[in-house]
Amino acid sequence: MAIGLDVPTPPEPDDPEEYDYETCPFHGELSVRGQVIEGTVVSTEMDRTVVVQREYEVKVPKYDRHMKRRSRIPAHVPEVLEPLSVGDDVKIAETRPLSKTKHHVVVGVPDGDEGGDA
Repeated sequence: MAIGLDVPTPPEPDDPEEYDYETCPFHGELSVRGQVIEGTVVSTEMDRTVVVQREYEVKVPKYDRHMKRRSRIPAHVPEVLEPLSVGDDVKIAETRPLSKTKHHVVVGVPDGDEGGDA
């Protein structure tokens, strides 16, 4: 089932009877809409959740300069995606609220990503 984004579809789940189809955009019922953001995983401490940090620049008109800003976004990780580690670059998409703080889901990991800046 295509999700309407330019990302490869992961393989079917190993155990379909115990798979959580409600929170999977690839094989389940979760629809993705809105923003698609690329960022770096900075935390994997939570169960099936990662924290993705993205950096962007904001213009400061008073000084006619740009400054860097960061935002940290909690995102759900579907079970069909391989385990993520800190430093991985990921693509996340906006979806319906999954919990109090989670409104995004991981939809892709770029190919050849070794993780980190090493």
